[in-house]
Amino acid sequence: MLGSPRKGGNTEILVDEILRGAKAKGHVTERLRLYDCEILPCLDCRGCKKEASGYTCALSDGMEKIYATLERADLIVFGTPIYWYGPTAKMKLFIDRLRPYIASRKLAGKKGLVVAPSEEGAACCGPLLKMFAMSFDYLGLENAGSLLAQAYEKGDIEKMPGELERAREKGFSL
Repeated sequence: MLGSPRKGGNTEILVDEILRGAKAKGHVTERLRLYDCEILPCLDCRGCKKEASGYTCALSDGMEKIYATLERADLIVFGTPIYWYGPTAKMKLFIDRLRPYIASRKLAGKKGLVVAPSEEGAACCGPLLKMFAMSFDYLGLENAGSLLAQAYEKGDIEKMPGELERAREKGFSL
């Protein structure tokens, strides 16, 4: 899940390198750009918490395709640049809409990996990592760790071959 508004930005480059490493190990990968999907905010109707609804969200938007993708996945990569020490707005909308999986437990046992480049580097990622760790725990996702990098301007990460290799290795090791 790519939660960066910038196409070809540092987050996308790092996620693509992780996927390249995973493909090299024979895994099937799929990348979804959240900014290309219509994701409405959760209305807190709580319909997704009811067994009678099949634990499905009442909203009809781009999340329907995303839900199907998530349910097929063994690992979910949450790629987001740091915005105000947290995820982008679109990533937060996406996370809010994972609510059906609290009751259904359909994500339990899958792995979640956080990818987050930021201007300040890993030192500023504590609040983001805490939010994801708590969310993963709530959803039953196994925390597969994180890949944090210091990069700000579009494409900065391409000038850091060590970071690109670290991303590929992360994908290969999963």
